[in-house]
Amino acid sequence: MLLWLLNLANRRRARRAPPPDAGTVRFILFHANGMGGTIRSVYNLAGYLAMTRQVEIVSVVRTRAEPFFPLPPGVRITYLEDRLDPPGGLYRLLSRRRSVLVPGSEHVHRLSSLWTDLVLLRYLRSLRGGVLVTTRPSLNLMAAFAPPGVVTIGQEHRHFASYAAPLRKVIKRRYGRLSAVVVLTRDDEDRFARAVPGATVFRIPNALTPLGGGLASPDSKVAVALGRLDKIKGYDLLLRAWQLVRQRHPDWTLRVFGSGPQLGRLRRQVTELGLEDGAFLMGRTGRVGEELAEAGMFVLSSRSEALPMVIIEAMSKGLPVVSFACPSGPQEMITDGVDGVLVPPRDVEALAEAVCALIGNRDLRVKLGAAALRTATRYDLRVVGGQWDDLLARITSAHDARPGR
Repeated sequence: MLLWLLNLANRRRARRAPPPDAGTVRFILFHANGMGGTIRSVYNLAGYLAMTRQVEIVSVVRTRAEPFFPLPPGVRITYLEDRLDPPGGLYRLLSRRRSVLVPGSEHVHRLSSLWTDLVLLRYLRSLRGGVLVTTRPSLNLMAAFAPPGVVTIGQEHRHFASYAAPLRKVIKRRYGRLSAVVVLTRDDEDRFARAVPGATVFRIPNALTPLGGGLASPDSKVAVALGRLDKIKGYDLLLRAWQLVRQRHPDWTLRVFGSGPQLGRLRRQVTELGLEDGAFLMGRTGRVGEELAEAGMFVLSSRSEALPMVIIEAMSKGLPVVSFACPSGPQEMITDGVDGVLVPPRDVEALAEAVCALIGNRDLRVKLGAAALRTATRYDLRVVGGQWDDLLARITSAHDARPGR
């Protein structure tokens, strides 16, 4: 099946002219019009690079008419599979067949098909130079199908240990073919370097996204959580902790912003815990900065994280952060007792106790919030963007200097 797809992609490539701007930096996202930390961070970085380069965001699928986040100036966007206006013919056949290129352990596997495989292969095989930045394991693995003249950078937004064993096995075998692998944390820098001997691994954090709204007030009696409503984010644990908090501080409320597959279950849990007037599932928001500015603290209850942008964003508003010390990013971002509070992973009682300690100590909230503001400057777009400038210069030079080039 894979050979058939490659042959079909190659035949269709021959009918198309090579894309323009061979020096373009291209980011591939699975669904660029969606909402999520990876999408937001890619838009942010693309906007920075577009100040001095040609930049394109490529979305494998299009499932909504417009991007959720504003497209940065100078960045163009391309859709490979438009599900709002699907073609006929071969699409009808292949779209009903499961993908052979997207690993089953990736949640986008259920959204993929043989048609998805075909349009992505066709696009990759059509490239004639430039830099290709892929943003999830399935896309990083498929970058191997790009022609030799393309610089390929696999960007990881989750930590290595969170992947299922079969996917880790494939990563170990094939990531060495990439020009570089970019990870978010020191822990993953070590893990990927050990797992993929010979791979060129760089650590570059996500940059702070420009946000609206002012600084948060330490007198606000609102705690905020933000992110996709799925199991890995641990909102079920947060609600259990918040029930304990409300028993001691009934004047405080919790607002959870985001959408996702756990919405129905979390709504039922709010009712079961008697939190109808104390915990609110607010849905998606395009006003992240404004919502954070109205809070008195930020709480992260994830079971696993790489380098959560929401922590950076909360810190940039002067918010004290209470977080599980889950693998692996929060421990690298937060200095316990200095700019936030870390508690043992999945320990609901410890999370509630840490929140209550902050609620009962305004001076501590002010102190942690001020330190958080200073920590956030490490993730300024100019700082992180400069690291990408250095990486692109280094990788491109090494690629051009290869024998036979």
